Amino acid sequence: MARKLFVKAYGCQMNVYDAERMAGVMAAEGYEQTDRPEDADLVLLNTCHIREKAAEKVYSELGRLKKLKDARPDLKIGVAGCVAQAEGAEIQTRQPAVDFVVGPQAYHRLPKLVRDGGVDTEFPVEDKFAAMAPAPRRRAPSAFLTVQEGCDKFCAFCVVPYTRGAEVSRPAARLIDEAKALADQGVREITLLGQNVNAYHGAGPDGADWTLARLLEALSEIEGIARLRYTTSHPNDMGEDLIEAHAGLEKLMPYLHLPVQSGSDRILKAMNRRHTADAYLRLIERIRAARPDIALSGDFIVGFPGETEADFQATLDICEAVRYGSAYSFKYSSRPGTPAAGAGEQVAEDVKSERLSRLQARIEADQRAFQVSMAGRVLPVLVEKAGRMPGQMVGKSPWLHAVHFDAGPELAGQVAQVEILESAPNSLSGRLAG
Repeated sequence: MARKLFVKAYGCQMNVYDAERMAGVMAAEGYEQTDRPEDADLVLLNTCHIREKAAEKVYSELGRLKKLKDARPDLKIGVAGCVAQAEGAEIQTRQPAVDFVVGPQAYHRLPKLVRDGGVDTEFPVEDKFAAMAPAPRRRAPSAFLTVQEGCDKFCAFCVVPYTRGAEVSRPAARLIDEAKALADQGVREITLLGQNVNAYHGAGPDGADWTLARLLEALSEIEGIARLRYTTSHPNDMGEDLIEAHAGLEKLMPYLHLPVQSGSDRILKAMNRRHTADAYLRLIERIRAARPDIALSGDFIVGFPGETEADFQATLDICEAVRYGSAYSFKYSSRPGTPAAGAGEQVAEDVKSERLSRLQARIEADQRAFQVSMAGRVLPVLVEKAGRMPGQMVGKSPWLHAVHFDAGPELAGQVAQVEILESAPNSLSGRLAG
C-alpha cells in the first residue's frame, strides 16, 4: 500500500508551485497525495515568513499536528519554506514533534531528510529544479511555472533576500520544455512566477541572456497555451521590451501586478525601494499607452516606521491616480533581521488600523467600479471547473475576475465567450454568448 503525503502551502503562489514540486519528489519515493492530514504518513508545511501572523499560523498548525503524532508516533512532520529558512533548528526546539526542517533551496534533498531527519537550510550549488521530478499532473487548465527565485533589491521591510537568497534565473530551454509538458497535460494558461520575476535574465538556447519579454515571446509560440501571465514585478525592472510585449503579444493577459508599497517619496526612500512616486506613475502611463485595457494590481504597506498622515495621504493620492483593479494592503509587520525592524518612530497600532481601513475603502471602491464596468460586455473566459450551483461552470476573465455561468462540464479547459450580466462583490455572473 502506498504511503500518503499531505502538503499545505502558505503565502505566495511560488509556495504553491514549490509544494507541487515537493509532491513530485516524494511521488518518486512511493508517496501519494491526500487531502486529509489524518490519513497521511508524512505531513509537509510549506511556509511563508512575510508577515508575523503567517509564521504564527504555522506554529498553531504544528500544535494540532502534534496531537496526531501523539496518537501515531510513526507520522513524520516536516516544515519547509521561508519560516524554515529563517528559523531553522529553532522550529524543532519550539515544537519537538517536527522531524525535519528544509529551506526553499534544498527541496530536492527531501527524501534524505524524510529518512534521517535534521535541518537543511543551505543554499546548495546544484540547481534544485533540475534535480526535482516534475509536479504531478494538474487537474486545472491553469498552472504556475517558477522562472526566477530570490531578490537583490533588499527592501528594508522584506525577508525574501535572506530566506530565498540572491536572484537566480532558470535556463530558458528548461522552461520552454516544462511549458510544453504542461500544454500536453491540457494546461491552457501559465503564470510565470518569481520573487522579482521581471528581473529574469536566464540563459537562452542561443547562448545569450534572455529577458522576461523574450521568454514570454517564446512561450507564446507553444501550441495549446492560450494565456500567459507573470508575477510579482518590481517597477525598476520593467524594461521597454516588456512594456512592448504587453502591446504585441496577444496571449499576454492585460493584467499586471506592480507593487509600489507607498505613495510617499520619503517613505519609499526609507523602504529602499529606489524609485519615486512620480517615476512609478510615469511608468504606469507608458504601460497604459502600450496596452490601454490593462488592469493594474498593487501592494501597499501602511504604517511603515516614521509614516506621517501626510505620507499616508500621498499613498491615497497614488491610488486615486492609478485606480487599481485590485490590490493587497497590509499593516507594517516588523520582521526580525530586516533593516526596518530596528527603526525608531514605530507607528501606533490603532493608527495603522485606521489608515488601513481608509486605504482599503479607497481600493475597494475602485475595484468595485472596475468589476461593474464589465456588465454588458462579452468576455473570453477560461473555463476551469464546476461552480457551486448545479449546471454551473466557473472560469477566469483576462483580468482575473471569477466568472460563473450556466454550462456543461465539457467546456472545462476551453475559452468561452460569456456575456456578463451582473457583478457581485467578488465575481461576475453571465451567460454563454450566442
